[in-house]
Amino acid sequence: MSGDLSLNINIKEPRWDQSTFMGRAQHFFFVTDPRNILKSSKTLEDARVTVENYRLGVVKPGLTEDELWRAKYVYDSAFHPDTGEKMVVVGRMSAQVPMNMTITGCMLTFYRTTPAVVFWQWVNQSFNAVVNYTNRSGDAALTTNQLAAAYVSATTGAVVTALGLKSLAKRLPAVMSRFVPFFAVAAANCINIPFMRQRELKYGIPVTDENGNRLGESVTAAKSGIIQVVVSRIGMAVPAMGNLTFSLTVFSPQRFPVLNAPVQVGLVGLCLVFATPLCCALFPQKSSMAVSSLEPDLQERIRQNSPHTTTVFFNKGL
Repeated sequence: MSGDLSLNINIKEPRWDQSTFMGRAQHFFFVTDPRNILKSSKTLEDARVTVENYRLGVVKPGLTEDELWRAKYVYDSAFHPDTGEKMVVVGRMSAQVPMNMTITGCMLTFYRTTPAVVFWQWVNQSFNAVVNYTNRSGDAALTTNQLAAAYVSATTGAVVTALGLKSLAKRLPAVMSRFVPFFAVAAANCINIPFMRQRELKYGIPVTDENGNRLGESVTAAKSGIIQVVVSRIGMAVPAMGNLTFSLTVFSPQRFPVLNAPVQVGLVGLCLVFATPLCCALFPQKSSMAVSSLEPDLQERIRQNSPHTTTVFFNKGL
């Protein structure tokens, strides 16, 4: 049964042109909106049913185009694009602002002892590991042992690297030491993301033609996608780290001890509200690659099974 709404709306793709930065930014402002994590299970389920039914040609009577798109973005914010499974709440990109604000506040409050610093660094990297796994590319699940190994290696490597770089601050001039936290965050991302997505680097991720027909799995595409995600995540940290430096200068513990932590946490949140969608938009989520850039055996397979295909597409993850 179909309603009055046209069935020609392509909700498999975002509402805005993803070939432009502004189009991608508009898309991700909706997907990463922190208010999305407040949606009830019923709201999420209703959105899923609306979207999946529409794709099957079934339209709820009275459904408008704007309501369809709202359902689409609620769905996109909570369900994995490859597996269709509901993502754990803290792993969704819409949870970046509240989670990072909370963790940052704790890191700023409990920093006086080494065990406290190590603990909150571990919490931070554990959160990053959840986000990285939740927003992976592909539809192949990890076994419990694989996931545990990936988690331990990702968090341990990232924490050790971050702590090691932060220790440099004691031996650097005051001006330079303020940039050490940023480099620690950048280095931790370079370790955490590849480790949590190591299965992709070993076995590859699905690549398709322009119509979504699966052509195989590519490690080359996985490497490209992970590099893009690392760059995006480092970009998210730039404004937050810059504002933390500013707040440490203006609201120093000596001048305004009461305001120091609240101002820093507030600035982190303000930065992330904009930095999260804008940095997600640096690269299209549905990335592309020339067939000639893929592994030789996959190139040959594609030429045999789909000779007219010159470009493949893949979900790079977030």
